[in-house]
Amino acid sequence: MSYTAYFRLYEELNDYLPVSKRKKTFRLSIKSPTTIYEAICSLGVPPEEVDLVLVNSESVPFDHIILEGDKISIYPIFESLDISSVTRLRDKPLINKP
Repeated sequence: MSYTAYFRLYEELNDYLPVSKRKKTFRLSIKSPTTIYEAICSLGVPPEEVDLVLVNSESVPFDHIILEGDKISIYPIFESLDISSVTRLRDKPLINKP
C-alpha cells in the first residue's frame, strides 16, 4: 500500500534535493510502513545533519511511522536557537555535541 505525505526541508538540507523540490513543500509517495529515518535517507539527506523533525507541527523521533497526509518539516542544525526542549531525535541537539 502506498500513500502521500508532504515534505518541506529547510536551509542547507535543500542542497540534497533536486532544484524542483527546494525551498517548498512537495509530495512524496510513501510505501507503508515507512519511518521518518527511512524517508530522510530516501531523499538523500544524511540523518546526522538533521536536528529536528516536525510531523503535523509536533516533534517526532526518527522511528516515527509516516501516515497518509502527514505534513513533515525537516530542519538542519540550529546554530543560535536552543531546541533541546523540543527535539526528539537525540538526547541533545547537534550544536551541543562535543
